[in-house]
Amino acid sequence: MPDETLRPALVLHARDSIARGSKSFRTASRLFDRTTRERAWLLYAWCRACDDIADGQDHGGTMHATDDSRVRLADIQDRTERALAGKAGLDDPAFAGVALVAAEVALPRRYMDDLIGGFALDAAGWRPRTQGDLMRYCYHVAGAVGCMMAIVMGVAPDDEATLTRACDLGLAFQLANIARDIAEDAAAGRCYLPSDWLAEAGIDAADPMAPATRPALAVLAGRVAGLAARYEESARRGTPALPFRCAWAVLAAAGIYGGIARHVAADPAAALTARVHTSKWEKLGWLMQAAGQSASRHRLYPDTPRDPALWQRPASTGA
Repeated sequence: MPDETLRPALVLHARDSIARGSKSFRTASRLFDRTTRERAWLLYAWCRACDDIADGQDHGGTMHATDDSRVRLADIQDRTERALAGKAGLDDPAFAGVALVAAEVALPRRYMDDLIGGFALDAAGWRPRTQGDLMRYCYHVAGAVGCMMAIVMGVAPDDEATLTRACDLGLAFQLANIARDIAEDAAAGRCYLPSDWLAEAGIDAADPMAPATRPALAVLAGRVAGLAARYEESARRGTPALPFRCAWAVLAAAGIYGGIARHVAADPAAALTARVHTSKWEKLGWLMQAAGQSASRHRLYPDTPRDPALWQRPASTGA
């Protein structure tokens, strides 16, 4: 079991991590009650640390191509195992923190393993061939996080309907990332656009940013942004199952982060040359708008059947 006496220090570390790593998520997290907010920070800090280890980053920032990805994956796995066994402390705060929150909310291990499975795909040099492959990857690196975050907010681990909607929000966020980061990923030797899409558009998978096919690439960026919007809309229909403040935070995050996909959709060519972001004023606007949406969530987002055309998250560990 993790050492509860370390909790204040671990929370402070996690608060600093989200402040450095994501202004959007930090803004939305302020809407939670204190306990939920601290747990969300602890979960975020572990996810951020794993991502940074895998990609050679420091709280996001510029991604660097790495030649020791399997070593990095083993480091993530070993430090997570050590933490869950109660053997991590202030010397490894992000990992000690996730062990703490996992114990507090009875977080199913499968979701942690599924997230690490996403890093394993990257370490293996995996690339999506089809849209289904793309969604599988998005589940591992973000949909599983959505499920964990929902459980942190009090959703029961067996509430499959609400967890599926939470997964949809994670999928929407990751699709927005992919649409925004095509140029950055290409610079690091990565491409998350399905090879079937690239072949159909006449784009060389080895050089997706080639000037000659840049217009076709912009079309694909817009296509990914459109997918993100569909999953965001589906995710919103899970918010009636949440308490008001949790729903407010989720809807704010959906608006703020979804704004990235909306910016890409509005001008996908520009998104290939300059990093898209939501402005401070846009964030403030979404915070205010989300308050009203949360208050009216039962009317705005009735529990209608989920679109069967959307990708379905796996029912057990492994996709």
